[in-house]
Amino acid sequence: MNTTASTDAGVVPEVRQTAAQRRSLPDFRDVAEELAAQEHICVRPIPMLAYDPKTLTEEYVAAPCKSTVASVCPACAEKARFLRITQCREGWHLDHEPETEKTDPTEHQTALLAARADLFDTYQQAKADGDTDMMSGVREVVADLDAEMKESGFRGRLPALDREQKPRRARSTRRRQDVPNLPRLKVEKTTVGRTYAGGHQPSMFITLTMPSYGAINRDGAVNEKGETVGDGSPVNPDNYDYQRAARDVVHFSALFDRWMQNLRRAVGWNVQYYGTVEPQKRGAPHLHILIRGTVPRDIIRQVTAATYHNVWWPPHDRDSEVYPGDIVPVWDPARLTFVDPDTGSPLLAFDDVQDLLDDVDDLEPAHVVRFGEQMDRADIRGHVPGRKADRAIGYVTKYLTKSIAEVLDTDSDRTRDHYNRLHAELQHTPCSKRCPVWLRYGIVPQGATEKTIPGRCKGKAHRRDTLGLPGRRVLVSRQWSNKTLPDHKADRAEFVRQLLASVGIVKPDTSHLKLSIVRPGDRSVPPRDHLILSAIAKRKIWRAEYTRALLAAGPPAQQDTSAIPVAA
Repeated sequence: MNTTASTDAGVVPEVRQTAAQRRSLPDFRDVAEELAAQEHICVRPIPMLAYDPKTLTEEYVAAPCKSTVASVCPACAEKARFLRITQCREGWHLDHEPETEKTDPTEHQTALLAARADLFDTYQQAKADGDTDMMSGVREVVADLDAEMKESGFRGRLPALDREQKPRRARSTRRRQDVPNLPRLKVEKTTVGRTYAGGHQPSMFITLTMPSYGAINRDGAVNEKGETVGDGSPVNPDNYDYQRAARDVVHFSALFDRWMQNLRRAVGWNVQYYGTVEPQKRGAPHLHILIRGTVPRDIIRQVTAATYHNVWWPPHDRDSEVYPGDIVPVWDPARLTFVDPDTGSPLLAFDDVQDLLDDVDDLEPAHVVRFGEQMDRADIRGHVPGRKADRAIGYVTKYLTKSIAEVLDTDSDRTRDHYNRLHAELQHTPCSKRCPVWLRYGIVPQGATEKTIPGRCKGKAHRRDTLGLPGRRVLVSRQWSNKTLPDHKADRAEFVRQLLASVGIVKPDTSHLKLSIVRPGDRSVPPRDHLILSAIAKRKIWRAEYTRALLAAGPPAQQDTSAIPVAA
């Protein structure tokens, strides 16, 4: 690349750029993505085809990637975090019982259900008579009828024609002798906490951690305040209980469900919660929980100490592995199951092993999960609406835009070795009844096929970048704000729509558009660069309109930023 410049003295000699200098120049895509990030626009838009049934026209539009990780898409991640903050704020100090308006069924819906009931009887009669042709015909009609019922506004799962009740496996519900007893009250339907004198209605912030699996080094890292802290690595890795740590992280969500059940029974009302899961430096999960209302600290400590979860699975200790090495069971296409590679005998299925365990007297669970018993005053705090409560919400949602791998990123070799050993243990820890790791213990998991690879599970519990932590980072009760994330998103959009309408700016209604994924090989799809540039132009217009509406509305609207969307 040659450059020239004109001066009064004449023409300046051409200056030749080297290849390294040309490579150092900003790329168009980098500039576009940086500008999109500044404008809070998705940098990884997905092309979609929008069909307008009113005008019978089609148009390619850009749909956001909806990533929740800032390193992937900052705009989408920040938008998701603000939605979570809105959801958290609306439910934490709710001062009235959330109510759900139920609509009466229409005549059309009633007729559809009556027709399905008649078809159900026809199917059962055909099944009793062995008329397979009639059964097949009824199934086709019912499938079309179910689709029409869904479109009419039905919710819930429709009963299947051939549904068979599976016998429920009974396990001992007797409480363990090594845990304290809990008070058991009738759980009332109320979800709002107690209001104290002066109109104060505080709620609580609780932190739950897992027990210790071994001493941790207290040096090796520096926090934001410059203080020396631990890096999460064990003092003696050989004595660290990696097996228990791996099992606890796999069954962490079930333990939290039991904790909430015990808390509600202990206080006698339907406690609502909002929790976020984060990894500690040692790789164990811990949970920040916001609950509506207040509970005595002694009750919380008692519930935490008395909560446990029994895992009624077949034994799966490392010592009981039947195929610990490279020799693993093989799939037999004739028997449609896995067999021993040496003898060719079929392996027992998971349900068959469970049936054998039912006949064992005084059967002990394969594993027992508990929370850590140590809880100080900082782990249980009360908050009233205000700045401190807002800071607590910000703290709870602080790491939602970071992946587990980013939170666990470390420069310490001993911490990295610790994570590797925990990950190696997770490769031998079944995560569910369908986990292929069961084949290492000579057990065929549920749903096994010829595509199942013994000992290799694709679940998140076995990934190195998650270290077994649950896929859901946010746990919310159903009646927290009585809204789903799409509901909160719609509320924020409606706030902006009404604000724009107040100054005469009416946006076109796009609710009737039908979006579909672009088919592979469609050459009419605009490139991603064009989608980003188009979104930037629309964003600038939207920002000018929104600023104009804010200035016209005055200070009250300018101060109400809880419903303002920050990303396109």
